[in-house]
Amino acid sequence: MRKSTTWQLVAIILIALAALLVDLNIEHPDWVTNLLFWQPAAQRDLALQLGLDLQGGLQVLLAADAPEGQELDAASMETARRVVENRVNSLGLTEPVVQAQGERRIIVELPGIENPEQAVQTIKGTALLEFVDAGAVPLPPGTVITTSLGGPQATLPETEETTTIPLSPTAELEAASYVTYETILTGADLKNAGLDRTEQGEYIIPFELNPEGTQIFADYTAARVGQFLCIVLDKAVISCPSVSEPIPSGQASISGKFTYETARQLAIQLRYGALPVPLRVETFNRIGATLGAESVDRSVRAGVIGLTIVLLFMLIYYRLPGGLADLALIIYVLLNFALYKLVPITLTLPGIAGFILSSGMAVDANILIFERMKEELRRGRGLTTAIEIGFSRAWPSIRDGQLSTLIICAILFFFGTNFGASIVKGFAITLAIGTLVNIFTAVFATRTFVRQVAASAGRWLAERKWLLGV
Repeated sequence: MRKSTTWQLVAIILIALAALLVDLNIEHPDWVTNLLFWQPAAQRDLALQLGLDLQGGLQVLLAADAPEGQELDAASMETARRVVENRVNSLGLTEPVVQAQGERRIIVELPGIENPEQAVQTIKGTALLEFVDAGAVPLPPGTVITTSLGGPQATLPETEETTTIPLSPTAELEAASYVTYETILTGADLKNAGLDRTEQGEYIIPFELNPEGTQIFADYTAARVGQFLCIVLDKAVISCPSVSEPIPSGQASISGKFTYETARQLAIQLRYGALPVPLRVETFNRIGATLGAESVDRSVRAGVIGLTIVLLFMLIYYRLPGGLADLALIIYVLLNFALYKLVPITLTLPGIAGFILSSGMAVDANILIFERMKEELRRGRGLTTAIEIGFSRAWPSIRDGQLSTLIICAILFFFGTNFGASIVKGFAITLAIGTLVNIFTAVFATRTFVRQVAASAGRWLAERKWLLGV
């Protein structure tokens, strides 16, 4: 047993040192790459991920923009959630949250967002792209039109001068005339869309059509050379280029007076598809970084005070075993923070609360074990025997208690995932991780420490039972 205990002690020390390296961000590029092999290469980082309430950002509640009495297909809302999630992920944010809330709402949390207004437009924009046949007369950008897929009555953007602009390829009509333009292709025919810049410095959106769209586009451009093909987004004309030659490749680009942000926004919306259900912003909450910094500072202070009280209690009441339990508790803290970075876990205020709670619960197992040990020592058992009996008889209670906590964590996680309560989800995750780590440190690590001390100084300790809290 002495030999096996030594190897267990070495293993615990190595695990604790590895956790310390991760916690202190002692990084080497190759080491980090190998350690985080399950993450995309661009996201391999050992920085602690902070949630919306700690680093600031934006929380948006989106609701289906449909009459209250109208029933919405659950599949359509799920598709809308996935489209929004894809758009949010393409913004390059750290651990954004996109969850359904009820039957008609989607909650979106964007930690560390720099341009909230642009992000909201990117998320909620319907992004119905249409390639519309305008005939021989171009339509000015900004014109709101009716297409064969529906839309409002044709209207023109306001200008300083009142003018009459032809909306029909065969006759000049007044701006208020009702015209329906034929949609040749939609965004559903896109295979991919990107972002590029011309030699003149203008932003364009190159796109590629799928095979079916390529054939339709080739036939149309071959038959309409010299005509105008308008590119329309959500019934508003973006640009209206002329067809100079047939385009059989299915590759072209959208140009207009784009800024980088508007071009990027449109490229994201086109790449991930149109929303099946129009969405409106119901609530829009900004959380400042200052509040986040204050929250972190107070939470860390509370955690340090709480851990210090627990460490002192164990040392004063249980003495030498309590000191060994304190060592295991320190390893517990190191392992938790290392896991938060490696998984990674987004740390929120409720998450910190879950960690602090689990830290206090981490000594529960040690208290059960040490009380059993003291009972056996009072009955006259030898130190080694008392240690083994104490651990073996306390284990069923420890196992049942930790299992009950994990079941509660699973229920909270399910609730947080399905009802948009991300704060509950964060609490459940950190509490569950703390519970699992607690089984390792409070049982395996503490038992190894106690066995090693008993093997090295058992006779000396047997004569000084006051060091064992008896």
